[in-house]
Amino acid sequence: MTVASDSNAVLTVARELAQAAAAFAARDDEDGRYATAADRLARSVIRPLAAGGDDDAEPATTGRDVSRGEWDEALWSLVRDATTRCAGPGRSAGLLEATAALQHLATSRTEDAESRAGRRLELDGLCGPLAPEIRAAHDGPYLVTNPRRLESWLGVELETTPQMALCRCGRSQLEPLCDGSHAEVGFSDAKDHNRVPDRRDTFVGQQLTILDNRGICQHSGLCTDRLAGVFHTGDGPFVTPSGGRMDEIMRAVRDCPSGALSYAIDGVEARDDSDHHGHRESMIQVTRDGPYRVTGGVALVDGDGSPVPRDAGASTEHYALCRCGQSQNKPFCSGMHWYVDFHDPAPEADRTPTMFEWCGGLPALTRMTRIFYEKYVPQDPLLAPLFATMSADHPERVAKWLGEVFGGPPRYSEEYGGYPRMLSQHLGKGLTEEWRARWVTLLLRSARDAGLPNDAEFRSAFQSYIEWGSRLAVENSQTAATPPQHMPMPHWDWHTAAGPPGSRITPLAPPSADLSPPVVLPAADEAVSFETHIRLLFRERDRKSMSFAFDLWSHDDVSAHAHDILERVRNGSMPCDQAWPEEWVAALARWIEAGMPDDTAADG
Repeated sequence: MTVASDSNAVLTVARELAQAAAAFAARDDEDGRYATAADRLARSVIRPLAAGGDDDAEPATTGRDVSRGEWDEALWSLVRDATTRCAGPGRSAGLLEATAALQHLATSRTEDAESRAGRRLELDGLCGPLAPEIRAAHDGPYLVTNPRRLESWLGVELETTPQMALCRCGRSQLEPLCDGSHAEVGFSDAKDHNRVPDRRDTFVGQQLTILDNRGICQHSGLCTDRLAGVFHTGDGPFVTPSGGRMDEIMRAVRDCPSGALSYAIDGVEARDDSDHHGHRESMIQVTRDGPYRVTGGVALVDGDGSPVPRDAGASTEHYALCRCGQSQNKPFCSGMHWYVDFHDPAPEADRTPTMFEWCGGLPALTRMTRIFYEKYVPQDPLLAPLFATMSADHPERVAKWLGEVFGGPPRYSEEYGGYPRMLSQHLGKGLTEEWRARWVTLLLRSARDAGLPNDAEFRSAFQSYIEWGSRLAVENSQTAATPPQHMPMPHWDWHTAAGPPGSRITPLAPPSADLSPPVVLPAADEAVSFETHIRLLFRERDRKSMSFAFDLWSHDDVSAHAHDILERVRNGSMPCDQAWPEEWVAALARWIEAGMPDDTAADG
């Protein structure tokens, strides 16, 4: 089957679906779902198919009355058909763009998470054999096949489909997804003749030779801001290669997002090393008000599927793609987003950002921990022996822990096991106050070097957690310590405090008798009471261990967290030192099912 007939086969059904969706919208589309679907089909499915094919598709059947259920089934059938055609050879850019829109339309319309996951799994199976690829469509979007990972500028994973169309013109209302705006604004992917020339320069230093092509640079400032003695702005040479330490220069080169920088040792370029060759997963990051940063060697091809020509010395492992539509070196970013004042949609004005968001998310925290463990720890005689045998991913693990604590995604819990894993790393280590104080001092210095926010509010909250958490680590590491094994992850925000002295049970305290009142369970036909039954399930020890988060003897606090508490007592992760009997769990479940009645006022 030819490419044109592939496109036209999809086009015929898409036109029928668009007509039916428009009819639904005209009658009683109160929530706008079908109006949105009709618009998306017209802009992002019918348009690219009609432009790229022979446009000899069979005319849509007009006046055919279908139900909404039939429409949804027909849409999903079309998605599967289009996806199957895209998995074959010779797929056109128009078909890829249309399929990306269809996949997003079909999966985003499904509110049920299980159904959405099932559809995504089916699409993955259809596209499974295809390697990750980014196709820069002529005057159109980036057509991404099988993205392994798509992240926000905070390092938060974004939902993907096997075929995606990412905005390239900077005008989409569905950022980062394309909504067809490029066709309306007349976007052109032509390079600017006045762009910075394609020329690779060589700067020979005492320890390293630095290779640079200014024609590739996206002007992120990662090198000039963090190693100002080597990389410069303004007049004079861009690089003075003997102005810094070898390890810091190598780190700066490896962090260059555009691939403009490389280095040579003894005259031999170490491109694989500066490229993290084989060590990074394929990923696309949507930066804040800037380009797409691509890592992991994702193939970049033009609209016809041929490799995109690269400037001299350009990395193929990592590169930056224009997202504002104004680059002078398309498809690559040239830093024009700074000059045209390109901005993503503003966040909600009435929502306070979390500490995770305010500090710059996982990339910022990872930058900090890498500076700490790569720069400060090795040169410190006190800490260097302590971390000499740390794992290669230790900086990333600590960054994910801090990210989760400060309100980010639960990456540490999902990948490493949460609080019990962190606790296991300290047991029996015998950490001292001297070690702890040095650790805090150097981590705060690393936060400054990494460019974390310097405002008083953030630094106060950040340092309070570092001080609190490091002291707990010292206590938990002592030989005689008996710390709780299954505490939940701590969560720190702008208003968090560790609680007054004595509110926490120290792991160094000797065991003491539990003087809590005995538990009273409700009879089978008895209404469950918070005061009589539920509050007594939580001992004073349990209350103290959770006081940093909420009060287990407060009806309002327990009801607010009831479902999470129930899940924890069911899986044995709460309370921290022993599992509840099944009848205790059943009593709490009954109280929740009854609507969590509050009898505290009546009894008080």
